[in-house]
Amino acid sequence: MDFLQSYGMILIILAAAVGFVMAWGIGANDVANAMGTSVGSKALTIKQAIIIAMIFEFAGAYLAGGEVTSTIRKGIIDTAYFVDIPEYLVLGMISSLFAAGLWLAVASYLGWPVSTTHSIVGAIIGFTAVGVSMDAVEWSKVGGIVGSWIVTPAISGVIAYLIFMSAHKLIFETDKPFHYARKYVPFYMAFAGFVMSLVTIKKGLKHVGLDLSPTTGYVLSVVLAVIIAFIGKWLISRQAYSHSEDADLQRANVEKVFALLMVVTACCMAFAHGSNDVANAIGPLAAVVSVVSNGGEIGSSSSLAPWILPLGGLGIVAGLALFGHRVIATIGEGITHLTPSRGFAAEMAAACTVVIASGTGLPISTTQTLVGAVLGVGLARGVSALNLGIIRNIVISWVVTLPAGAILSILCFFTLKAIFGV
Repeated sequence: MDFLQSYGMILIILAAAVGFVMAWGIGANDVANAMGTSVGSKALTIKQAIIIAMIFEFAGAYLAGGEVTSTIRKGIIDTAYFVDIPEYLVLGMISSLFAAGLWLAVASYLGWPVSTTHSIVGAIIGFTAVGVSMDAVEWSKVGGIVGSWIVTPAISGVIAYLIFMSAHKLIFETDKPFHYARKYVPFYMAFAGFVMSLVTIKKGLKHVGLDLSPTTGYVLSVVLAVIIAFIGKWLISRQAYSHSEDADLQRANVEKVFALLMVVTACCMAFAHGSNDVANAIGPLAAVVSVVSNGGEIGSSSSLAPWILPLGGLGIVAGLALFGHRVIATIGEGITHLTPSRGFAAEMAAACTVVIASGTGLPISTTQTLVGAVLGVGLARGVSALNLGIIRNIVISWVVTLPAGAILSILCFFTLKAIFGV
């Protein structure tokens, strides 16, 4: 293991740098997807969305980002093939981070909402299959992940459809929309608050030394949801309206109520995304740090260095703040016309799906989950409400992402091998 001993610190610094680049790409692309519905529905300005995302993305990444990390790090490839060549694993993970980060930067510049999960998984598969062995790739687990990319958008779309249709039936189709909004919107706020509270308590607090029992976690989540509902009821009661107003004007006022609700769902989506997708950046980085620190030993499990999660969180925030507006424009305005009520349904459905997947340790594509949710809302109004041209371009960009990550990773892997003389 002379190579790792000689270049250990250089390798860790290099991995940290490209890990930050990858996290920056996640912020520029995937986080923009997460906040696009809020901006597209005019519930939030870009500046407001960026501020909310900066806070909650970092909180999600730092507090609840540990669960998925193990799946990215140990699930896609068989580390037994790297026992005698740990330097290949180190160089490969560095190559994967750089390749995925580079592709995300290009896609973000072009305004393409691509999948960061596709990018990093494709990159890891690329260097492993070509540089080590085809058998080193756990194709069965990769198949399960690919299956989740298909299933989760469908689940998200169904949830979004149900949420939107429930609001449509309970509120918008009535003769007194604002009256029923006052009655039912607090329940939607409680639901959104419950989801965000649950993932924070059950997944997040254990990373800061407070591991509550499942029962306590659910009880606290319900309590917080009730508090949020009462706050929402109070805010809605301050909205002035007259029964004499026609139904269309009342519906317009109801959309203003849902705009308030979008603030809650935006926070929920940002936290859920941060907890799930930070693994795409810190997973390979954690593998590098673990192997180098243990002198080449590839353990079945390893503790996460305390500086890795904050690095990922900061990278995500930086990418969003500096480059996120391009993809926000595509996702928020391109697929279908969004109002606050439609945006709420899409964002809440995507958040629920991401939180469920994050809790089970399965890496999913937030991009595809959100697009599935927006499609579900659009389909509630008919196929004609969808911009099929934009959808086609988005799907093509998804298809290109996996091989792009693999090819760039292979090139980078053999370049690093030549530079270090391995």
